[in-house]
Order: sequence, then C-alpha cells, then structure tokens
Amino acid sequence: MADRARPWSLEELRSEELPKREIVHFLQEQAAHRFLAEHKLLGQIKNVAKTASKDQLITAYNQLFETKSFKDTESTEQVAEQLKNTKIDENQPKKTKPEEVVDETSPKYTKSILKKGDKTNFPKKGDIVHCWYTGKLQDGTVFDTNIQSSSKKKKASKPLSFKVGVGKVIRGWDEALLTMSKGEKANLEIEPEWAYGKKGQPDAKIPPNAKLFFEIELVDIE
Repeated sequence: MADRARPWSLEELRSEELPKREIVHFLQEQAAHRFLAEHKLLGQIKNVAKTASKDQLITAYNQLFETKSFKDTESTEQVAEQLKNTKIDENQPKKTKPEEVVDETSPKYTKSILKKGDKTNFPKKGDIVHCWYTGKLQDGTVFDTNIQSSSKKKKASKPLSFKVGVGKVIRGWDEALLTMSKGEKANLEIEPEWAYGKKGQPDAKIPPNAKLFFEIELVDIE
C-alpha cells in the first residue's frame, strides 16, 4: 500500500492555529477502531478534544502513519465481529447515539505500558511473536509464567513463541500484542469475554468469569 500523504507538518500540528478538534476529527475519520480505542479517541469530537492534550493527539497522529492503522486496513472479520456485537433492535426508535453504539464493541482489555518499545516494529496478523509473561488472578495468585527464578533455569528458558492475531492464544493477548512494538513491556487487564469466559480454565485453576492480569514483554517478532 502506498504511503498516504500527511495533511499537516509537525510545525502545523503544534501551531495554535490548528485546533485540537480538527486533529480529532481527522483521526476519527481515518483510523481503525482498535487504534482509536487504544489512544482513547472514541466518542464525541468535542469531548475527546477536551480530555486529550495536543501532545497526545500529535503522538497518535504520528503513530497512525507509522503503523498504517487506517480504517480500511481493518480485516472484514473484525468489522463483522463489531457488527455482531452491536445489538440494535430495529423495531425500536434509535435513541442511541452512534458514539455509544461504537463503545459497545470497545476492547475488553486495558493496557498500561511499563517499558516503551522501539515504536517502529509492530507485529502484524500471522507474524510469530516471542514473549515473556506472568499471569495472575484478581487476588494476585500466579497461575502461569515462563519466567524462571533460578539462574540455572533462566539460562535454559525460552520465551513463548506463537502466531499472533490468529486465535492461537486468548483474544485479549491477540488484540493487545498487535498494539505493542518490539521491546515493549506492559500490564494487561483482560475482561473474561476476551480471556476464558464463562467456562474458565479448570486445569490452570482459572475460575469461570475471571478477569486476568498479565505482565507481558514482547522480545522479538518474526
């Protein structure tokens, strides 16, 4: 895909003549839903412009072009998933505003960055990622980790490797890792719907409807 032209230079973005609302409007028009959710840019333009700083918007604007997370790059399956989750009773008058409907399909996880990655190398669907991780329940119980404490085991241990974005792991991991760059370490808080849901994972002592907490580091991408 050819690189898209940027409507504003960095100087123009920083200029007081360019209001935040215009940048928010452009991002909402151009960016994929997941990108907007990740950068907290969903909702009414005036509200987003009020809460977001100019620096945040400039960072999001630059990342949009760096990661090419444009609306038309969203896979049809994601769009279908969003439509499936957007429940509108056609017999009822539509009282719900479009922004609120969009929020129903917002990601079922939150991510807080512990260590920034290179902000250049982001995995794409089907890439093999290599990760260190620790998974905990809400009470702090560790139910799984591939990080060894003894130095002997540390030398022999290897990161977990899998194809990302194709359902090899829980959806919360698949979605969150696509927003991480190489070297990034983050805390993930994953809602049950994007973890093990109503059934849980008895073998791993994960109860039904459990919210899961992970510390995950993306060490490499192939």
